[in-house]
Amino acid sequence: MAKHWADFQYEIYLNGLGGAVPRLPTDLTRLEELTERRLGPGPAGYVAGSAGDGSTARANRAALERRRIVPRMLRDVHERDLSAEVLGRALPAPLALAPVGVLSIMHPEAEPAAARAAAAQDVPYVLSSASSTPMEQVAEATGDAERWFQLYWPKDPEVARSFLGRAKAAGYSVLVVTLDTPLLAWRPRDLDQAYLPFLHGVGTANYFSDPAFQAGLAKPAHEDPNAAVLHFVNLFSDPGKTWPDLAFLRENWDGPIVLKGILHPDDARLARDAGMDGVIVSNHGGRQVAGSIAAADALPRVAGAVGDRMTVLFDSGIRTGGDMFKALALGADAVLVGRPYVYGLALDGQAGVEHVIRCLLAEFDLTLALSGHAGPGTVGADDIEGA
Repeated sequence: MAKHWADFQYEIYLNGLGGAVPRLPTDLTRLEELTERRLGPGPAGYVAGSAGDGSTARANRAALERRRIVPRMLRDVHERDLSAEVLGRALPAPLALAPVGVLSIMHPEAEPAAARAAAAQDVPYVLSSASSTPMEQVAEATGDAERWFQLYWPKDPEVARSFLGRAKAAGYSVLVVTLDTPLLAWRPRDLDQAYLPFLHGVGTANYFSDPAFQAGLAKPAHEDPNAAVLHFVNLFSDPGKTWPDLAFLRENWDGPIVLKGILHPDDARLARDAGMDGVIVSNHGGRQVAGSIAAADALPRVAGAVGDRMTVLFDSGIRTGGDMFKALALGADAVLVGRPYVYGLALDGQAGVEHVIRCLLAEFDLTLALSGHAGPGTVGADDIEGA
């Protein structure tokens, strides 16, 4: 039975009869400012900050805001079904929680709290390689719910192989490989605070708990944490990887593989030719290349190139249900949301993440209905204008 996401608004109004109002704003664009007030400049800046002067993050929002929805009238939207099939998985809505690392800097319950929230709302949770909790513990928190694993592809193939084996054993069903971070970008907010969590051993839990990683250490990580951090820094990413290297992933992962960070249609075609199952059109939320093309501006060309043969997902800039609608209209099969749920976690733990999911999908449900759609499958290029 389809879930009636829009009913969340009536739940809020009915609670208001007893004097209760939501603990967090229902306009999710307000969460960043509240988080900045709540947390120190290091953690807040690490999540909210972007590459260079922040121009790409601003462009992501501007590209979505430029597109305007064209509502249609007198269509039967009484019964709505937001469900979608994504990578062979039946989802209650075309949404997943994007991989975001080092969540312990935002809230002590970190990734398990976000994973429990996603599971409670039946939304896939994508765990970052750079999580502050080992993948097995997060899997336990997720229970039987859909969970995907994001790989930062390390230099050491044995560590990569070990990560993939552990993820498969722990029930992660889809592999998301982030390609746009072979190096950390120039991020002034982090630089001005001289703040990089990894150097404090935060965001390294999957590595420090990994047998292949441990094999490269003279002493256990807890005995010589500085040496372990240095080893992590040296193998975290590999700027030398090229398209033929994707064969390694296919040899070591038998489920769907999605490449994250695709912005050019030719790269999408190369992913398709390499046997990948999907791409995520993303510029890492503006965190990697200042002056980059906005993700929403890249989406139509990528979807046009491979959308008939691959799953096309989208992230970078999603803040509202209207943004979700626009991304689908531009060619995405589903979207990933990142920073808003992290702010929800910082402000109210698991409940805050659930609040973000429910707000986003309630607004998406209502946007669909009020624009003349009973489900996401009928949304297309004719439903928006502007470029």
